[in-house]
Amino acid sequence: MMNTLKFFLFLSLILSFNTAFSQRELNSGIMNVNATANDSINSGEKKIILSGKTKYTDYKIFSHQGDTTYIDTTLSIKKDYKFNYLRTDNFELLDFHNQGQTFTNLGYDFSNVKLFPDIGFTAKQFSYLDIDEIKYYEVPTPTTEITYRTGLQQGQVVDAIFTVNFSKRLNVAMSYKGLRSLGAYRRSLSSNGNFRSSFHYITKEGQYQIRGHFTSQDFFNQESGGLPDTEIEKFESNDPDYTTRSYLDVNLDDAENQFDSGRMYIEHSYKLVASKDTINKKDFSNLKIGHVLTNESKTYEFIQTTETTDIFGEINDADANDKKAKSTIFNNEFNLEFNSKYVLGKFKAKTNLTKYTYGYDTILNSNSTIDKIKLKGGAISFGADWNAKIKNFKLNADVSITPGNSRLSGNFLKGEAVYEKDSVLSVKASLLLSSKSPNFNTLLHQSEYDDYNWQNNFSNINTRDLGFVLSSNWINATLNFTNIDNYTYFSENNKPLQFDGQIVYLKLKANKEFKYKKFALDNTVMYQNVSSGSSVFRVPEIVSRNTFYYQDYWFKGKPMLVNIGATLKYFTKYKMNAYNPLLAEFTLQNTQEIGFPSLDVFFNAQVRRTRLFFKIDNVTSSITPKNYYSAPNYPYRDFTIRFGLVWNWFI
Repeated sequence: MMNTLKFFLFLSLILSFNTAFSQRELNSGIMNVNATANDSINSGEKKIILSGKTKYTDYKIFSHQGDTTYIDTTLSIKKDYKFNYLRTDNFELLDFHNQGQTFTNLGYDFSNVKLFPDIGFTAKQFSYLDIDEIKYYEVPTPTTEITYRTGLQQGQVVDAIFTVNFSKRLNVAMSYKGLRSLGAYRRSLSSNGNFRSSFHYITKEGQYQIRGHFTSQDFFNQESGGLPDTEIEKFESNDPDYTTRSYLDVNLDDAENQFDSGRMYIEHSYKLVASKDTINKKDFSNLKIGHVLTNESKTYEFIQTTETTDIFGEINDADANDKKAKSTIFNNEFNLEFNSKYVLGKFKAKTNLTKYTYGYDTILNSNSTIDKIKLKGGAISFGADWNAKIKNFKLNADVSITPGNSRLSGNFLKGEAVYEKDSVLSVKASLLLSSKSPNFNTLLHQSEYDDYNWQNNFSNINTRDLGFVLSSNWINATLNFTNIDNYTYFSENNKPLQFDGQIVYLKLKANKEFKYKKFALDNTVMYQNVSSGSSVFRVPEIVSRNTFYYQDYWFKGKPMLVNIGATLKYFTKYKMNAYNPLLAEFTLQNTQEIGFPSLDVFFNAQVRRTRLFFKIDNVTSSITPKNYYSAPNYPYRDFTIRFGLVWNWFI
């Protein structure tokens, strides 16, 4: 209810802004939104009383790293892959039957390991938006994007983005993604919300600049615990009395979990010394001082009215009023940046002052032997960033060392070398070396259930990742070699453990699209091999996605671009991790191998700046064996029809 109220308040604000700006008249010209087949924001011309001509390249999106893209209203097969709740290509994920639930990892990415440990409860954080996922904008006119997608049984997903430049140097953006979906099985309701607002400002001479964002995110799920064995038999035998999935019993009748987070991020800098580059005739900063403030809090709670001892074991409730696990990280970064041709680009020295707290307000289990209910401390980190460019080569490095004996102690090094040849070829090699503490919930966890209380003193996880990325007109491919020491996982007994050996993990992924006239075949294949540590680190050997589709303009004057086809996704059988709703984590299991193909059929269309998406998920489920699961005891979705759209307004 609160998510719905937030969304309607936010939508009302967007519409009021749009109305205000649409009524504003400037008698000085016509806006001409130019269009091309690949990167337009409008087919034809849109007349608005403004000065000068505005092109799609004026509608800019800036990433956290400063990379620039443009608002893109075109239709392609890549847009179909991203039209989901996460709004990203989830090729390496297997979603549960209801959107807003968790995902099973079919592959892992260790090329972007964070500097410090997190609260954990990782199954609740697939849709969590981190600092580097927040976007900043620069637009010549007020801009809105609305994404809508139907839910499962009841509900929907709406993601609304509104951004406006109050001047060329000041932009403000607000976004809210709200989801409510009932699901086909009992106790599978999802109700999530992601609110984020961002801004950036730069003075007229560019001497001072500031950007920042605020996020408030909440993820609520009813938890069923999956199907018991008696119901699994009914599902797999395709019993006609249970084709309505809500007729099947589930393991948990009144369990749910809640994850909440709030974050404030501010980054600003001031040029102390500036000079003129006499060769390129451009100003550049020789010396810049900067400050970054981050304050992030996260909470997790498992809620159950009637305890279930036959699933989670014995219980000794201490009758605590507040059973939440809470984490807060407060970080101040101070940096000094030198930008000159003598260092081939930018060099930044930085120091981070970090404080953290994690834990509970009281003891939750009367039999608990835990002697410390909170973990807290601080650390000082020293590091540097380097960004250089030599002709077609780019070199990037990020180094940070946190000395001492605190739980934040460790080190981090990431280096990249990129070669780019126009838009034809790009090759990137990267190296990551990381040593950091495991997530906090593996070190300390409390529950009214006896078996879910622990206090550990684990060693740092040491990760080494060597990666290569090839992007070209002929093929796109990635290759990663990863070694991990002290890998931390949850065992079959739902306990966190550290592996005393070494994980050796190879991942190779390739993508190639073949086109013939109006038809195309897009293929993505991923090969994975765990040569050491496969007893605790498990992935399918092969994951593939093959999409055959037809694309063409329909009707006279080409007002509609259609995209029609089918996508076959498959992964080989392996002992997939089980989902534990109390921990909000995935645990090892050794009883069931899961791997299956699924076929989706889609019809997509673009009319001006609106993209329409119509999809049938798992279209062959009525004739194929009922062996499809998102995790042990959690069936994947059956035949499901979904509809949605993405609509852009440029006022």
